[in-house]
Amino acid sequence: MTDLKGTAVTWLGHAVAHITTAKGTEILIDPFIEPNPKYPKGYKLPEKLDLLLLTHGHGDHISDAIPVAQKHGPEVVAVVELAGWIQGKGAAKVVGMNLGGSYRHKDVTITMVEAKHTSSIEDNGQIIYAGVPIGFIISIEDGPVIYHAGDTSLFSDMKLIGELYKPELGMLPIGDHYTMDPKAAATSARYLGLKTVLPIHYGTFPVLTGTPAELEKHLSGSGIEVKAAKPGETLR
Repeated sequence: MTDLKGTAVTWLGHAVAHITTAKGTEILIDPFIEPNPKYPKGYKLPEKLDLLLLTHGHGDHISDAIPVAQKHGPEVVAVVELAGWIQGKGAAKVVGMNLGGSYRHKDVTITMVEAKHTSSIEDNGQIIYAGVPIGFIISIEDGPVIYHAGDTSLFSDMKLIGELYKPELGMLPIGDHYTMDPKAAATSARYLGLKTVLPIHYGTFPVLTGTPAELEKHLSGSGIEVKAAKPGETLR
């Protein structure tokens, strides 16, 4: 297992992740909570969140963004178009960014990187453009570099993400149908130079058929570890 140097990473089903750094910074990614059949029942988020990161506008990634923002008071970090919509819905602290940009908060530097997917918001029956989908590089001072890929297909510029940021732990979608399948995710992990993969975005709905076992098979002999957490399980 990658040495997380005191950082805790908890998978909460689908693409939801809760990260607590060794210095106590609280981060939540892609809050799909109430409608999420895999969200661990009874899991309590901290009263105060520092950062809420949104990879794109689809409902299975932002369904609870506004209530979480209002209840837990984080800075909401998203691509500018999505950030503007969130702010218009009542989020008090919003950071709009774009690809290649970085934002520093306490001991954490957030960098927005490319993802290959689509992004839109369903709002009162209307489909609204939500900017481009993105992934996040989360660089923790005196800690690990973590990559959350959001929803994406495989693309060759993942090699550049690996070269530039050297992520150690990668949260990669493996479910197929809407994102990479396990075979493509294995290639992604190699491109990125990861030490450990935490598979996400699988098993939530029947159409998401990819499995961690398939990912392990495709990474056999690579030296890259697959850590198939259960929803609510924490990697330390």
